[in-house]
Amino acid sequence: MSEVKISAETRTEFGKGAARRIRRDSKVPGVLYGHGSEPLHLTFPGHDLLLALRTPNVLISLDIDGKSNELAIPKAVQRDPLKGFLEHVDLQLVKRGEQVTVEIPVHAEGELAPGGNLLEHVLNALPVEAEATHIPEALTVSIEGLEAGASVLAKDIALPKGVTLAVDEDAVVLQVLSAQAEEAAEGEAEGEEAAAEA
Repeated sequence: MSEVKISAETRTEFGKGAARRIRRDSKVPGVLYGHGSEPLHLTFPGHDLLLALRTPNVLISLDIDGKSNELAIPKAVQRDPLKGFLEHVDLQLVKRGEQVTVEIPVHAEGELAPGGNLLEHVLNALPVEAEATHIPEALTVSIEGLEAGASVLAKDIALPKGVTLAVDEDAVVLQVLSAQAEEAAEGEAEGEEAAAEA
């Protein structure tokens, strides 16, 4: 997995006004927490952080005030719902060799069996436990030839060495829905709407 270096500054101003001033300077307010230490309030360069967060579960090497270096992974990212820019980020402190629980995006590859069936992502990301510096960026699952009614369970997904499931192994991750069942459900919903309007 990639490791990205980002400089950060400690901040002493809090509240909405302070956060707005930070964002006006093209920076992002955030908090670093973990390992029983007091939460550390930081300011990050907006563009650098935005680029880093394009990689899921990116490992961030923080240079704080030019004095201390810490490793962290993103835990919560708040974005503006309309413009998409970063508003706030929570980072979790990690150490090399430490096991962390994260959610890894699941990508499906291949073609379903003919018949216009639909693939439903029950889980878009799979909760796993992995070593902090070896978190996989994504997991790929073959759906080649799957027919209506087929499911892919958590235990069916091949995990890299050192990565274990942090969810029930029988949890459904993907399932194939029959195109006819989908149409029937839509027809029922339309019938109910018509009945409600009558």
